[in-house]
Amino acid sequence: MNILSYHIDLPTPTGIMRTYVHRPVGDGTYPAILLYSEIFQQTGPIERSARLMAGHGYAVLVPEVFHELNAIGTVLAYDDAGRDKGNADKSAKSVEGYDSDNAAMIAWLQEAAQQAWCNGLIGAMGFCIGGHLAFRAALQPQVKATACFYATDLHTQVIPNQPGQHSIERLADLKGEVMLAWGKNDPHIPAAARAQVYRQLNDSKVNFTWHEFHGSHAFMRDEGERYDPQLSLLCYQLALDLFRRNLRT
Repeated sequence: MNILSYHIDLPTPTGIMRTYVHRPVGDGTYPAILLYSEIFQQTGPIERSARLMAGHGYAVLVPEVFHELNAIGTVLAYDDAGRDKGNADKSAKSVEGYDSDNAAMIAWLQEAAQQAWCNGLIGAMGFCIGGHLAFRAALQPQVKATACFYATDLHTQVIPNQPGQHSIERLADLKGEVMLAWGKNDPHIPAAARAQVYRQLNDSKVNFTWHEFHGSHAFMRDEGERYDPQLSLLCYQLALDLFRRNLRT
C-alpha cells in the first residue's frame, strides 16, 4: 500500500498536541492504531515503524507525547542531551495528561464525517515509555488490542500519579487483548521487574500474551548497535496478528 503522511494539531486540556497521521492512500476504511514513541518523540525510527504498520492497512496516529513540555515539532536526538531531556519530561508529566491525550485522539477518530477513512476500531502500540503509554491507552474502553514493546516504568512510580491511578493499578479497566514483548538483556526492565508485572497481569485475569527474547532495550529501533532486525520482524508479525484478530471485521 502507498502511504499518505501528514500532521494535525489536536486541542487537549494541557495544550495543542501535534499528531502525525500515516494511513493508506485511497478511499478505503481502516482500523486505527495509536502509536506511542520513545521519550524522543517522532524520530526517524518511530516514523518508519508507523509507516510500516500503515502499509499493512492501518491508520496510524503518532502523538507528541510530551507536547506540554516542548515546542511543537520537537524531536529529541538519540544522545545524552536528548535522553536527559526526555527522561525529565517523563518525570514531569502526570498520567492524567496521557489520559486526556488519548481521549482527544479517540474523539477525533470517532468523528465519522471527518475521518471517513477510519472504520471505528482502535488499537494501540508503543516502544519503551511508549509501550507503557500504549498500555495506558488500553485502559480506554475503545481500545480493543494493544502491543507493548519493552514497556518501561510499569513496575516503578517514575510517572507522577495519584494513589490508585498507576497503570498497573487499574487492570480492572483493561478489557481488550494485550501483547507484551521484552528483551531479557534490558537493564531498564530487569528479570525481577518483568516477573512482578507478569504476576500482576496473571492474577488479574487480563487477556494477555507474553514474549521474552534474547535482546537488549530498544532492539526494534532501526538505528544503533542494539537493533536486531530478526527480532524486530518477529515482533511486528506478532503485533500484526494481534491487530488482525481484534480489529478486522
